Amino acid sequence: MSATVLRKRRSTCPLNVALEVFGDRWSLLIVRDLLFKRRHTYRDFAGAEERIATNVLADRLARLEAEGILFKKHDPADARRVLYRLTPKGRDLAPVLVEMILWSARYERTAATPAQIREMTEHKARFIAAAKASS
Repeated sequence: MSATVLRKRRSTCPLNVALEVFGDRWSLLIVRDLLFKRRHTYRDFAGAEERIATNVLADRLARLEAEGILFKKHDPADARRVLYRLTPKGRDLAPVLVEMILWSARYERTAATPAQIREMTEHKARFIAAAKASS
């Protein structure tokens, strides 16, 4: 979906708009996988530890593409395989996800190691730039 196409939203509250674009956990986990886990194929996403159902995965990939968060292209090494990549709009979610990770690690037990949390906290800009560059 291009930026010039306006979607009907429940409201124009900025938080509501953001939640309508990527507000379910599956969409954010797909963005996480692209940003931080170097996952780029349907099979990669389907194999994630959260075990997303294939019909939900297909739907969320289509929605994220329609919202301009990601795009797909054929793998130059194997034209039968589709690769997903974040658009600039999708890469701009990196700081949001980092803050969510830090919040979770502050209040809950998570898989994030102390070294990862320290890197995100002490070198946040560098960490976010690296994530954006690799996605």
